[in-house]
Amino acid sequence: MEPASSIPENATRILFFTGKGGVGKTSLACATAVALADAHKRVLLVSTDPASNLDEVLDVELNGEPKAVPTVDGLFALNIDPEASAKAYRERVVGPYRDVLPDAAVNSMEEQLSGACTVEIAAFDEFTKLLGDPSATTAFDHIVFDTAPTGHTLRLLKLPAAWTGFMDQNTTGTSCLGPLSGLNSQKSLYEESIRALSDPEWTTLYLVSRPEVTALREAERSRQELAALGVANQRLLLNAMFRAAGVDDPAALALERRGAEALAAMPTGLAELPSTEFPLRARAPMGVAGLRAVYGGADDQVLESSIAESTQAAPPSLATLVNQIERAGRGVVMTMGKGGVGKTTIAAAIAVELAARGHAVHLSTTDPAAHVAEVVAGSFPNLTVTRIDPKAETERYTAEVLNTAGAGLTPEGRALLEEDLRSPCTEEIAVFRAFAQAVAEGAAGFVVLDTAPTGHTLLLLDSAEAYHREVLRTASDMPDAVRNLLPRLRDPNYTKVLLVTLPEATPVHEAAKLQADLIRAGITPFAWVVNQSFHGDRFTDPVLRERGRRELPFLCEVQQQLASQSAVIPWSPDPPVGAESLRALVSGLELALPAI
Repeated sequence: MEPASSIPENATRILFFTGKGGVGKTSLACATAVALADAHKRVLLVSTDPASNLDEVLDVELNGEPKAVPTVDGLFALNIDPEASAKAYRERVVGPYRDVLPDAAVNSMEEQLSGACTVEIAAFDEFTKLLGDPSATTAFDHIVFDTAPTGHTLRLLKLPAAWTGFMDQNTTGTSCLGPLSGLNSQKSLYEESIRALSDPEWTTLYLVSRPEVTALREAERSRQELAALGVANQRLLLNAMFRAAGVDDPAALALERRGAEALAAMPTGLAELPSTEFPLRARAPMGVAGLRAVYGGADDQVLESSIAESTQAAPPSLATLVNQIERAGRGVVMTMGKGGVGKTTIAAAIAVELAARGHAVHLSTTDPAAHVAEVVAGSFPNLTVTRIDPKAETERYTAEVLNTAGAGLTPEGRALLEEDLRSPCTEEIAVFRAFAQAVAEGAAGFVVLDTAPTGHTLLLLDSAEAYHREVLRTASDMPDAVRNLLPRLRDPNYTKVLLVTLPEATPVHEAAKLQADLIRAGITPFAWVVNQSFHGDRFTDPVLRERGRRELPFLCEVQQQLASQSAVIPWSPDPPVGAESLRALVSGLELALPAI
């Protein structure tokens, strides 16, 4: 076990922090950036997360340009803005043709470049510029990347090979991103990015996890896939490690025991990595003072709280929301929110409860890092559990397009279509179509969808228009499921969106932003679910009691300002896995604590 101080002391020029949503990537990335700057280094902190919360953690308003962080000399930060990057990318590709081609042709190119895949590759261009072009960051000693949740990050890191391979094989000069000249000019930069990622003297990859089975399993998956990409210099950061202060708090002892059991079952490859522990704190590190405490600053483990206890009525249990969902007899339930807040658990609990009441239920997920089947832990009457598999959906979609749009083509035309379908954008279209089909099933029964972390979900919901254009481009037929998707999502009698959060600043405020985006899209959330609350008088451990007291402002914000209705799920001493535990979450009952 390496000391925490070794991270800033032995830092390579580029540092990546990645892991399952909610494990503390942003806190540790920010704390490390502050520690490096305090050591008189010039540091650039970058978020590649579409749902970045650097602004809130650092208490500074950021954009796509490096901005100095007040009170930390030498520290600059930026958010890669996908929409702004896409706008600049479109102009870079289309601009040279404005005075050369007819207006109709230019308009067609702009239309072609307005899809979700263009947003992704444009943001990726900004990422590779910082990673693979040293001249773009010569003013800095270190570049610290706070990455998106694992599934999105792996896709991002795989893109250099995917796009260079696609460009090597494509001979038509066009793609779903328009003229390939706009990509070929970046090819050498993508190759430099691959080299930078795989150079252990240049780049360190920090896999952030909590002492939880699912988080550690996700970290191991990342370790394997990143190693296959050539990223060999990996370190494990175990965040929120908890040790009970005494022996008189059964809940605290259960939390400590749960962490110990998860670490004992850690995958071998992950256990062999150099590792560092960070303790569970009484409050999430926010602001520069809180971030400095991560590496040995003032101890804020337990602070005397001046927050008055709430006298308002307790919110209803999740069962109250399930009762309302059940009345329709069918429809779609979608759980959304920041990574790591428990969307999968809440989705599984609702699905199991509806199935237990005799309804046919289909539980599925759009999350690339899905584990719904593991949460349900076995078969259950009336319940079907699936996941939308990107690889399988891409193969299915490609075969369908070739059998329809490609049926009457000449051999040369079919070869061109096959080439076009090798574009990485095809996967986005295929997954989106599967998502639309799952929503369509809500016309005949209950469908519960566990969605990917926030940024990816928004890209998915924004894909309806892009998908329509892609269908026209490949001369395929638009399925009814896609044609009716947006009306179904906007119908509150058909689709009920539950925003899942934790009683902490960042998850609550990110869910509030998501709610605003959904409302602008014509989708009004049905309810909020505040998960894993320590609030109340169930604990004597000082750290857990203080965490509970500090939750109160966020519980009040949700109940009084943000949600039309809400439910609060207390922290459970046992992992919510299996039918009994999931139904206990719905009823609001607490399972018995293990004997001390």
